[in-house]
This record gives sequence, structure tokens and C-alpha cells, in this order.
Amino acid sequence: MFRTLARLYADPTLTGTNPGPFPGDPVFTTHPIQLSRWLEQVFASGGVTQLPPLGLEAVPINAEAVRRLRLPAGLRDRTLEIGTGTLESGITTAAVSTDPPGFDPNPPPALGTTAPLVWDHLIYAYLVESTGILPVFGEVIRRFSVGETLEAPSVLTLAWARATEELFFRDPPLFHIGGLTSQLRPDAAVNRRNAYWRMFGWDLPHPGPEGQPWKRDVGAAANTRFLELVDELLRQVWLGFENQNNSSGANPTDDTYLGYLCQTLGEMLRMRRRGGMLTREEFSYVTMLSWFHLTVETDTAVVQDLRATANTAGNAADRLAGMASRVGVTLPRQARELFDLADLLSPILWFIELGRFNSAAQARTLYLTSGGSNPIADDMLRLIDLWQSATGRRVKDLSVVDRTGVTAKAAPRAAAPAGDSGRPASGAAAAPRPVQPTRLPAGPTLSTIPLNPAQPAPANGSGAKAR
Repeated sequence: MFRTLARLYADPTLTGTNPGPFPGDPVFTTHPIQLSRWLEQVFASGGVTQLPPLGLEAVPINAEAVRRLRLPAGLRDRTLEIGTGTLESGITTAAVSTDPPGFDPNPPPALGTTAPLVWDHLIYAYLVESTGILPVFGEVIRRFSVGETLEAPSVLTLAWARATEELFFRDPPLFHIGGLTSQLRPDAAVNRRNAYWRMFGWDLPHPGPEGQPWKRDVGAAANTRFLELVDELLRQVWLGFENQNNSSGANPTDDTYLGYLCQTLGEMLRMRRRGGMLTREEFSYVTMLSWFHLTVETDTAVVQDLRATANTAGNAADRLAGMASRVGVTLPRQARELFDLADLLSPILWFIELGRFNSAAQARTLYLTSGGSNPIADDMLRLIDLWQSATGRRVKDLSVVDRTGVTAKAAPRAAAPAGDSGRPASGAAAAPRPVQPTRLPAGPTLSTIPLNPAQPAPANGSGAKAR
């Protein structure tokens, strides 16, 4: 969400063709109470998702839940006045200098008062947090606050640190939409893991509190089949890529099955949204992770002060790694892939939830590149590459997969009998996997997105926990 605000500063009408990334310092030098009020406006307007060429659609959240949970109109629009009528209800995108912009009596619709802005899916927050970004910034802000073990910050970095601590490393103001901690659920990190576990059946790849309290009282309401279904979806999309130009012989692509996979995934995700559940959590966590992503997306003031610049040819993972090395936090090897996956998988999952790929004809758009440009297929091809690199799950290898979902070499003869556990017996070769299974995958429960085990997971760090 804050990455969208950075674009609004540069392009108030959101009509420009510049794909970004956009500078984050204008956002970071905005007073945190203005940012807090702006988030209330954005939440109140609902939200949309965007996927070219499918365009804009309202996200599949409970509109009544938004109406009941948002700040009342009189507290966020021009009926709330101070003194003789200077209204504090929005952020202007007029010429921005190093000074923060003032409130605008009539904020343009793009700022959330009437037209909703694009919301990211909860998967965006999960993937960005999996990079280990929160321990890095928690430790950076702590060191800036209590000592001088880092370089003296610039004024812009001080503004960033103050806003970050106010917004994410302290209890939120009463009645704020992001106020998700209380005496009943006091640990913000546990709260985020609870949302990820329920929606995706995944834990974060770095260590959490002992006893896994985020799974307590969840019951069976966790989408533990999510990983297997995504694997199978990407495998079938790749099958379509490989066979779309077949002019002779068999074409094993089954668009109906691909559409059924999308329908099943969409139903699974929507089950976690019944009655408006996870609405506030999703908005708050995506918003928070977008702030930190924006911080390393360009050479912002804090990146420059910590000598972690990557110039225009670099990427967010390069800058984050430079900052992590300054505060003793280890990042996973896959940090770059996780940042890129976050941007690609978020709109795809929204449109899967919206049912836009449920029919055979619609599912075909996920892979069909012959006959003209198809941005969706281009994104899916890149997504498959990133998924394999980040998880080590070889969805492009269509020939042989054992019953645990791990690709193995084909057996020269018929596979040996399986052991009592249902998996191939010790020393037995894996059986060739059929192109189309007889039923939807229902493999073993996997509690985390499987990062390469040979690489270190992010260290806990000593930074404070973000709310």
C-alpha cells in the first residue's frame, strides 16, 4: 500500500506509464499521523486488484465487514474540522520537497476517498516477511535509537526511523484499523503467523516462539493443502506452455483440469474469508510489509546512510543484504526470488479467488502465448521460474515425481512396491507420475514454504517485534 502512495506522489492520477519503482523518501517524511489517517481512508474505500489485461476488479473481501470495521465517515472526511475549518483528512500530492506535504481539504479520489486503490493479497506479506526483512529493520531502528554503532543518520533517515517506530513497533492508537494487538493476542509476530497458517498452511521459514502458539485454537481451519495445489497448478501451466504448439501427436494439456485447480484454490482461500474474517489482518500486514519493501526498493536515505546502495541496476534483496550485514542478521539465499514472487503471485491469487480462471477457456490464458501478446502467460512463466528457484520444487519436471512431491529419476523398469507407509520402500525407485492425476493432490502437510535447506534461515536478530 505504501508503494502505491509513493507512486501517487509521483503520479497523482495513476495514469502515467512509468512502472516504477518510485522514490520512498516522500512517503517516509510524511508525518505518521497523516499516514495513519490515510490508511483509514484507504481501508474505508474497500480495494481493487489489477492484472493486465483483465483490468481492475473489487477484491473478494466482505464489503459489509469493511463497512462495519472502518472509521465512520464523520471522522475521516470534511465534517471533522478544527478551529475555523482547516480540514485534516488526506494527503496532498502537490509538489513534494524534503518537507512533508500538508493535509488537503479535498484529497483527489485516487487517494482513497471515493476510488479504491489496489490491495495486495496476504501472500505478498508472507513472501516479503520470509526474506527476513523485519529482524533487519528492527535492529537498525533499535541501534539508531540507543547508541551510535551505525553511522550518524541523516535527517531524512531520522524521519523514516520515527515514522517506522510509531507505525509498526509500538502499540497502535486506540480504534485504529491496524490495532490488532491486545491483552487477548499481545504478540504481533504470533498474530501474523496465525494469519499465514490459516490462509496458506505455512509457517515462516525462520524460527518463531516455542510451542507454535499461532496454531492454537485454529482447529481444522488451515489450508494445509495450499502448497500441493499451487505446485500442481504450476505444473499444469508448464505442461500447457510445453505443448501449446504441438502440430502432431498427443497434447496432454487439460484446460478443464487446470480450471478445476483454480476453482479449488479459490474456494479454499475464500473459506478463510467467511464473515469478513482476516480482513483487518490482511490489510494491516500487507500495509506494514509494503513499508519495509519500499524502504529497500530504491536507494532511499536510510539505504544510503547504511552504505547499502545498489544503484538502478540493483534490487531490493541486494540492499537488504547490505543492511543485514551491518546488523548481524543472515538472510536466506532466496530473498531476491521472494521479493519478485510477492509482486507476481499477489494479483494471480486475487483473480483465482475471483474465479477468473475457472473455465477451460479462461484457464488457457495462463499459458497461451501463441497468436499474440499475453501478459498473464508471461507473468506465469516468470512465476514458475522463481517458484522453482525459491522452493526447490521442480514443477517443470513433468515425468517423475514420488509420492512426497519430490522429483526423482525415472526407473528403468516398473517401480518397486511401496512400503507400509505408502511411500516407495527403501532403495526403490520412484514411480512415474501420470500427467493428470486421478484426483486432486493431497500430499503430506508441509508447515513451511520449503526454502533450500542448505542455506541458513534468517536469524532472529535482536530487533523489537513489529506489531
